[in-house]
Amino acid sequence: MSTYRVNPAAPDEAYLIFWQERHLCTLTTLRPDGSPHVVPVGVTYDPAAGLARVITNRTSAKVSHVLAAGPEGARVAVCQVAGRRWATLEGRARVRTEPERVAEAERRYAERYGHTPRENPSRVVVEITVERALGRG
Repeated sequence: MSTYRVNPAAPDEAYLIFWQERHLCTLTTLRPDGSPHVVPVGVTYDPAAGLARVITNRTSAKVSHVLAAGPEGARVAVCQVAGRRWATLEGRARVRTEPERVAEAERRYAERYGHTPRENPSRVVVEITVERALGRG
């Protein structure tokens, strides 16, 4: 097993399959004091669009941290681990509230995790424009 960089727009098959498997992930955002805030989340990865997506409630701390970074977005990372395998996506996150973007994120979540997320009128999507992909497979 070796650690490697991956082209985030064209990941190799093993990396892509790992992101299609059902795994709990973490999202790391930065608090106003610069300390990391790490929370468990479900993540979907769409290399064709260059995006990772996290659905969440608009009142969550992670949303507050992303919004506080301003219109350029917040630097974030999402990561998943299974035994000795791991994969990380890094990039800029922005909060999206448009119904079609939220619906697309919900659809992708249901596809990856095997169930439709419960109804939540306060749901938003944290969209991460992926700039770097790393992993160990």
